[in-house]
Amino acid sequence: MLTRSNSRFLDLRALGALSHLRFTTKRRIDGSFSGRHRSRQLSGSGEFVDFREYTPGDDLRKLDWKVLARTGRSYLRLFQDETDLTCTLTIDASSSMRFGATTLGKQAAGSKLEYVQYFSTALSHLLAARQDRVGLAVAADKLRQFVPPGCTPEHLARVHRVIERLATWPATNLGLSLRQLFTRYGRRGVLVLVSDFLCDDLEDAFAGLRLFRSRFWEIVAIHLVHPQEERLPGGSAYRFVGLENDGEVDCTPAEIARAYEQRFEAHCSVVRTLAMATGFDYRRVSTATHYLDTLSGFLAERAG
Repeated sequence: MLTRSNSRFLDLRALGALSHLRFTTKRRIDGSFSGRHRSRQLSGSGEFVDFREYTPGDDLRKLDWKVLARTGRSYLRLFQDETDLTCTLTIDASSSMRFGATTLGKQAAGSKLEYVQYFSTALSHLLAARQDRVGLAVAADKLRQFVPPGCTPEHLARVHRVIERLATWPATNLGLSLRQLFTRYGRRGVLVLVSDFLCDDLEDAFAGLRLFRSRFWEIVAIHLVHPQEERLPGGSAYRFVGLENDGEVDCTPAEIARAYEQRFEAHCSVVRTLAMATGFDYRRVSTATHYLDTLSGFLAERAG
């Protein structure tokens, strides 16, 4: 049982209700150890899947001697190995992720970033509890932090410390961050990217994701939005301040509400289209939904 982490974002009692759920993959994966996920390799352990006729040089330990005795023909028994999962949680830590904060302090309570901190801490705990390997990447104007995959209690505590201490950077360059992350890996796995996708070049960001897809990674794109981004608040006058050095705008929300909402929905539609066109698992998540509800729904849906 994993108990070393004391992150303020880890609620073990609440996660107990999700202990029966596990992260499952939709495609076969590579791994290093025996685990619970389908491997690409067929060998001599795991679930039986088929027979194949013996050819010289095959491993005689896989020979089905009963079939040989009964038919006089040599066949090998093939099994579907199970393997461990390597999952890399990639968090967008650009300044736009601080949107929704009720304070301007370091903790940014109520922000999209805080939501990601709770969600990713919980997901990493559930993964490691199943002996799956968890890595962490922090993306902003470049790859800011990287924790290679692991599953020991000490490793998970390190991942949780990095998540707990997350800071934001003024600029976003998801494409560059993902390309830099890509060079850190040789073996395929699962990449979970949590971002608001508010970047200048969406095409470049998804080009970075397609690098992983070309190496047969499974990609999960979690598009995080805040309710006040979907619908502007009411009121007589507001000052909108850009969180990534975008300047300020003074206006009455009623003057721009309809146009804004249309443009925001168009942006979300583009993100979804780019993700779905490349075969990613895309889901739009609102911070208005409790992170545990989001996580349980996410895991249950993947389990089928």
